[in-house]
Amino acid sequence: MARVPVVPLIVVWFSLVLALCLQVMPLAEGWQVYRPEWIGLMLIYWCMRAPDRVGVFHGFILGVLLDLIEGTSLGQHALILSLLAFLCALVYPRFRAYSLVQQSVLVLVLLGLVQLVEQWLRTLTGEFSIHLSFLIPSLISAFLWPWLATMFKALERRLLGP
Repeated sequence: MARVPVVPLIVVWFSLVLALCLQVMPLAEGWQVYRPEWIGLMLIYWCMRAPDRVGVFHGFILGVLLDLIEGTSLGQHALILSLLAFLCALVYPRFRAYSLVQQSVLVLVLLGLVQLVEQWLRTLTGEFSIHLSFLIPSLISAFLWPWLATMFKALERRLLGP
């Protein structure tokens, strides 16, 4: 079995902070619903690529940062991203064996579940929405998954060598 090279933690945190910046980047009025779940995608990627180095703690820290930036209830995104990292840890062995298309479907399911929990938490805090447009970012993120995973694997090969 080939040994997977250890990814420097600075690369992981840099990509997660970049995803945080992309997540809070302002968009035009009607386009917010089409924003991919950048933090969710990066957290899934690193939880699957380096499960011994990235996990629930990283999801919690990113969630607290996102709560502070967006001004939402403190702990809302922390709970959601921690749950996402936990779910990734549960499906990790199966995920690595799947093809990119199957991984995309699993990413859709993971992010969709997390979006449902987020919507449930929003209804508890007073922001009630009846339509399913909150699931659009999960669908767009699933379509982006093969491109993102391929790009990061190529970047890792370039940074770490063969």
